[in-house]
Amino acid sequence: MSSEFIEAGAADRVRILSEALPYLQQFAGRTVVVKYGGAAMKQEELKEAVMRDIVFLACVGMRPVVVHGGGPEINAWLGRVGIEPQFHNGLRVTDAATMDVVEMVLVGRVNKDIVSRINTTGGRAVGFCGTDGRLVLARPHDQEGIGFVGEVNSVNSEVIEPLLERGYIPVISSVAADETGQSYNINADTVAGEIAAALNAEKLILLTDTRGILEDPKRPESLIPRLNIPQSRELIAQGIVGGGMIPKVDCCIRSLAQGVRAAHIIDGRIPHALLLEIFTDAGIGTMIVGSGYHEAHQPWQ
Repeated sequence: MSSEFIEAGAADRVRILSEALPYLQQFAGRTVVVKYGGAAMKQEELKEAVMRDIVFLACVGMRPVVVHGGGPEINAWLGRVGIEPQFHNGLRVTDAATMDVVEMVLVGRVNKDIVSRINTTGGRAVGFCGTDGRLVLARPHDQEGIGFVGEVNSVNSEVIEPLLERGYIPVISSVAADETGQSYNINADTVAGEIAAALNAEKLILLTDTRGILEDPKRPESLIPRLNIPQSRELIAQGIVGGGMIPKVDCCIRSLAQGVRAAHIIDGRIPHALLLEIFTDAGIGTMIVGSGYHEAHQPWQ
């Protein structure tokens, strides 16, 4: 390997670190809520990259919180017990038997796997579900015929604030209970958005299976890197944002309206997408901001 090649590689690394400095300074001590799911949860290399990114955030002084679903593993376990997965308007139909499997998989398997991976990577993770400490109080979803599917009624941030202050990384599965103790399966994007709002987070980041919001879904290069709330609503009205992206954008808008400073939709299939989005000028996905948002750098402008 030539010395010129080595020097060029070293120069690139120094440039990237220098570019990250204003963001490292601005976001130190700030809370970032990461919704982890999709393809990043399926492939071993991507799992490890996400865990390293989360530990990195903690090591540079940020306060990461991880909220996760686990759809593929839920489907696999439903198949093992002979239950056919069913969906209605994008929501998993959750009868009592399905709820038992959802709770077992999300709370007992996926959550503990994420906690273990973060800890072995050098972080200090603590696992929760929404039921623990009444962190998330659920209510039934307003759609009929979908069983124990819930929505977030309230979030008790006092459960996790002391952990964040001491440098721990909360890992939260999207299962919660109502006032009577009945468990509900809640969309992980929704849980992440409401927790971000309750924590007055700097950022909500949704790891997805798409680059972000596209002007043309058939053209990945048509990524829209930055939007505000009115622009986001207009894209939904025009049909540019459609299908499964609508609830994600709605989730971002709700969190911003409640005080979260920026929401990001990024492609979890790209290794280290979290760091590329947060610490580089160009970013890698779509950032939606509230009014008056300002960064140390003004990326994408």
